[in-house]
Amino acid sequence: MKHGTKEYDEGRFQLLDGILYHRMKHTYDMALTDRALINTILHECHDSVAAEHLSEDRTLERGKTCSWWPNWKKDVAQYFQTCDRCQKANRATGKKFGMMIQIQELKSPWEIGHMDWVTALPTGGDRSYNACLVLIDRYSKTPMFLPCHKCKQMYARFFQICKRKME
Repeated sequence: MKHGTKEYDEGRFQLLDGILYHRMKHTYDMALTDRALINTILHECHDSVAAEHLSEDRTLERGKTCSWWPNWKKDVAQYFQTCDRCQKANRATGKKFGMMIQIQELKSPWEIGHMDWVTALPTGGDRSYNACLVLIDRYSKTPMFLPCHKCKQMYARFFQICKRKME
């Protein structure tokens, strides 16, 4: 045993009736050194009918309730990774995620804006508007609602606003 490490401190072990126990806070778990017994515990905590091929986290939780051995978390992870049934059932689907892109820090209003068209509205106002162009400044989160008519006039109004903001 390595001395001086937290996991192997002498105060963490106790011999009772010929059985070595490992103490963690308020619990005592049976300390195992026999590889065949460790494999039996792993099998019972993961492969048995009662365990039903639990996830790696649940296998860890179940295993730590009754026993302890050096590097037990690593052994559980390795056992889970070598379980053929779990690897087939838990195969990742879809594309892998890409790298995250840092969001550009803005220095002034209307540097970047968002827009959306709201159409098919009931006509209203003195000019019988039936659509609305919604612009939102990303810097200040200020919305701007521009009533207009559908089709070409909306696009002309949008580009007119863009030109004004660019000047």
